[in-house]
Amino acid sequence: MEMNARLDIDRVAFIGRTFDEYVRIFDLKESLLQKGPILDCPAGAASFAAEANRAGLDVIACDILYDLALQELTRKGEEDIRLIYDKVCKVSHLYVWDYYKDIDKLIVHRKEALELFAEDFADGLSHGRYRKAELPHLPFADNTFSLVISSHFLFLYGEMLGPEFHKASIMELMRVSSGEVRIFPLNGLDAKPYTHLGEMISFLHAAGIDVEIT
Repeated sequence: MEMNARLDIDRVAFIGRTFDEYVRIFDLKESLLQKGPILDCPAGAASFAAEANRAGLDVIACDILYDLALQELTRKGEEDIRLIYDKVCKVSHLYVWDYYKDIDKLIVHRKEALELFAEDFADGLSHGRYRKAELPHLPFADNTFSLVISSHFLFLYGEMLGPEFHKASIMELMRVSSGEVRIFPLNGLDAKPYTHLGEMISFLHAAGIDVEIT
């Protein structure tokens, strides 16, 4: 029997990652975090903004769903965590388990992120820490953020979001950044490099943007 070769998800999941996961994913040094402000886009149910705020850091999170009530966001987050558990179990061979060790510990991290996000959302929304926004058009002025990070959206859902959407979205992320944009991962749901990655790099180079893959 041939093993499944991709994570079979038919929608963008409303899940998120913790502050520690972001630090590891995006190689966020203390000096970079202190420069602020930082934009997390789209943030989903990530707790990065919540935990950063507690540490005195300046982070804004934006997402297309942030106009929904907290109860609805929490319900959707819990539902999508269950979805991810079921789907990842079927393709666990696609993943390197050095950090999470196994699927159960992965889910622990997803639940922790959702809980911290939910605890902070109402207060953060009132203070502008969470903003409703939809790529490729963001409600921020040029060069607003010292760093923009984008986790598990662009490239990952490449089959659902075409190359033109990716180009427009990355250019928009660059517009609001005075420093750099960091995107993770560069793989699709099939765990293979994004099909149009070469085309995207050539496009960005032509626009005068330096690209580095680490």
